[in-house]
This record gives sequence, C-alpha cells and structure tokens, in this order.
Amino acid sequence: MRGIGLLRRRGLEIAWVAFAAANLVAMGRWQSWETIPFHFIWVSLTLLYGFRTWRPLPTLAALGGVVVSTAIVIRVDIGSGAQQWGELFEVPLMSAMFLAMVWHARRRHQAMGAVEQLAADRAALLERQERFLHDASHELRTPVTIARGHLELLERVEREAAPEIAVALDELARIERMVERLLLLAKAGEDGFLDVEEIDVEPFLEDVFMRWSEVAPRAWRLGSLVAGTVRADRESLRIALDALLENAVKYTEAGDPIELEARAGTAAELELRVADGGRGLAPNARDRIFERFARADPARSRADGGVGLGLAIVDAIARAHGGGCTVETGDGPGATFVLSLPGFSAAAPARRAVLQERA
Repeated sequence: MRGIGLLRRRGLEIAWVAFAAANLVAMGRWQSWETIPFHFIWVSLTLLYGFRTWRPLPTLAALGGVVVSTAIVIRVDIGSGAQQWGELFEVPLMSAMFLAMVWHARRRHQAMGAVEQLAADRAALLERQERFLHDASHELRTPVTIARGHLELLERVEREAAPEIAVALDELARIERMVERLLLLAKAGEDGFLDVEEIDVEPFLEDVFMRWSEVAPRAWRLGSLVAGTVRADRESLRIALDALLENAVKYTEAGDPIELEARAGTAAELELRVADGGRGLAPNARDRIFERFARADPARSRADGGVGLGLAIVDAIARAHGGGCTVETGDGPGATFVLSLPGFSAAAPARRAVLQERA
C-alpha cells in the first residue's frame, strides 16, 4: 500500500528517472548520436519542473544529478575520440538555461500564491461582511419597531410635540428602509433568495409606473413596452425597479423627464430601461456607483443622496437572476440605467395584436 501511495504521489518523477536513465544509456551506446538523448534529458527535466515546481533542495539535487551524469558520459566519449571537447560546454549552458527557467517559474509560483491568498482573504472578508449585515439588520429591526410604537403612542397623547415626533418617526422610517436594504443585500447570495415565476411584462411595469408617477412632480413617461413574459422573482424585481426610479427622482428636479421602457435584448434577454433628464453622472462615478455605500455625488445632502444602497441592491438582484445592470450616458443631461434579465419570451404575434387592440 505504501508503494502504491508513493507511485501516485511521485509517479511523474519515477517515470522521468527511468526516461533519463534510458537516455544516458543511449548516450553511451550511440556516441555519434548522443546529442539527441542529451537534449531529451534536459528538455524532459524542464517540463517536469514546470509541472511540479519542487522546493530548492530537490531542485538542486535533480540538477546536480543530471549535470554529473551527462558530463561523465560526454567525458568518456571525448576520451574515446567520439566527441570533441567543445561538447562538454553544453552541460553548463543547459544548466544556466534551466536555472533561469527555475527562477522565472518560482517567481510565477510565488505570485500565484500571493494572488490566491489575496482572493481567499477577500472571500473571507466578504463572508464576514455578509454575516455582519445579516446579523445587524436583524438586531436593528426590533429596537426600531419598539421605538416606532412608543412614538406613535406619544404622538396621540402629546399633541403639542407632534411636529417633533413626526420628525423622529420620519427618521425611524429612513432607518427601517436602510435595515430592509441591508438585509436584502445580505440575503442576495443565499440559496432560495429568488422565488422565480412567469411575469407578464406589460401589466407588471404599468403597475410600477402608476405608483411612481404619483410620488414626485416629474415629467413621467411610460415608453414602449415589449410584449412577453420573463422568468423572475416578482418582489425582487419590483424592489430593483423601485430603487432605479427612486434614484432617478433623487437626481432630477421638478419637471425633469423620467421614462420607463422595456425592450427585447439579445439572447432571450429583457432590458428594463430607466432614463432621466437630470444632472447625469460624473465620469469618475460610473465605475463605482453599483458598489455598496457608494454615492455618485458625495456633496448631496443625506436626505437627497441616501447612503448608497439602492444601486447596489439593483446590481445584486440582477446578478442573482443571471443578468446585470449598466448605465449609459450621452452628450446631453441625464443617464439611462439598463437592467438586463435572462429568461425572456416574446409574446406570439396573435397575442401581441390583441394587446395592441386593448391599448
């Protein structure tokens, strides 16, 4: 059993030793052709090291063995007159080339180890962050709910303090929304996060649009809506669209246009597009707006700008569905956020005609 285990662990090394020994025999037997098995030995050693990347001591031992054995065979051939003295210089030359390869291979191995360690550290950090968000969100829910209940009771009793209590209730509502978003972000990578179903695109988007068109005084427009269904989690998709429309409201003024549109993308994808005519995005903000707690405009007030969780939630929901979210900006004002989802099935032509007649 021990021999079988050794063969499994060191099978390549054992095979190479046998191969090198056979080539050494060939060098001594066919002296006029010894260059061929000589190079076979060195090339195979280089290939073997590329697979194994031994520690320094075994590497030097293998190198020393090859140098001594090949040099002895060549020296014997020189003594018999079959080879010239110049052939002996190939041994240190091949040794130098092998050592150069060893140096580069070890540097690459060390670099890969550092990258793997960094990736492991980042994965562990992300796991701790997810656990913290989950635990903190759960722990915050209870005191916020208790505080809200006491404030609502106090508001009914203390009429004179109603304005101050209303401010406190508004801040608690802000905290509740933040807690819900943190909890959603923490759950985004878990199994069972999505409850996928067939969603009829047009009535779903019309319902979302009607709710938001009464929230803020903007020039709301429902663009073209492709007819069909998409396989998605209804509640998560609603949260993602709410976050995109909320973001559009925050970065526009009264009368600015906001448009919701649905298009058929490539490869059975549905593109949900939210376009606004606001101030747009700074060039350096496009790469980080989907990060957690990132804000496109840090100078905005807390009330207007939020804490930077909305777009991170959109990105998490899109990725959970196997899609993504991108932003498009042109020469003019505003920005267009595109939420792409796989699993879209366009409506049949007959059904599409019925839907157009109803519209």
